[in-house]
Amino acid sequence: MLYILGRNRKFNENWEALIETKKKDWSLISPRTMQIVLARIAKVCSARQTVEGFKRFKKLMLVFDTTCFNALLRTLCQEKSVTDARNVYHSLKHDFKPNLQTFNILLSGWKSSEEADGFFQEMVEMGLKPDIVSYNSLIDVYCKNREMDKVYKVLDEMHEQGILPDVITCTSLIGGLGLVGQPDKARDVLKEMKEFGCYPDVAAYNATIRNFCIVKRLDDAYQLMDEMVAKGLVANATTYNLLFRVFYRSNDLKSSWSLYQRMRDTGCFLNTQSCMFLMRLFKRREKVEMALESCEMTWWKRVLGHMF
Repeated sequence: MLYILGRNRKFNENWEALIETKKKDWSLISPRTMQIVLARIAKVCSARQTVEGFKRFKKLMLVFDTTCFNALLRTLCQEKSVTDARNVYHSLKHDFKPNLQTFNILLSGWKSSEEADGFFQEMVEMGLKPDIVSYNSLIDVYCKNREMDKVYKVLDEMHEQGILPDVITCTSLIGGLGLVGQPDKARDVLKEMKEFGCYPDVAAYNATIRNFCIVKRLDDAYQLMDEMVAKGLVANATTYNLLFRVFYRSNDLKSSWSLYQRMRDTGCFLNTQSCMFLMRLFKRREKVEMALESCEMTWWKRVLGHMF
């Protein structure tokens, strides 16, 4: 009910419902309840209004603690921005006792490694011990900023702490190596994952395939797709879109069509991005019949009427 009221922007009714719930049973209002309400507020209102809503919960909950604070920060990260979450953290942190989960929420999603470094250092200074989630967030931002020296230092620190990399760690590392032009080294990471007790999933393979698509080594990309299948994994629309993008940019109709047929034969459906790559290429090459054949949904047939 709270979600429906929030979705319809009936925030006053939401608060009235919460007050009535409090009168009947305080324990029914949990941090999860709060996050549902705050998420709808954050969706259409400012960060300041979201914080005001958060503060109203202090009178509605039996326990208003760090778990609630974390719910607010998570909501801001998901619905507003990590910058909003950072600012709110600094303004309210003295009212709560930040824990490991607090910092794991704050560490995720940064584009600036300096910001991530700051939170990581503050976490350590508070006597909190980083876990795999903390390290993965740090590695992710370093990889996206192509700071591979820092990545390897973090991996060394993890080793010293007895924390093994997981599939998320390795996928970030694969992406980072691709960004610095080392697709072969990234593929080696894929092969070495089992040494850490984890195995590549579709996301890890997609990251590796993306690297070879960037440098247009498509034979290697296709080889990895075949390897996925051999290991019992199923390529998804993201996998195919990596190749569709290359073929679209090179105006390669034949390869696009062949890839589409492979996609169809394996039971993988086109998503919005897949369709747009194909439709734009077919339009460019004036292949209306091919476009019609590849349209698997009525909606896309309507789209074609506007494109051709």
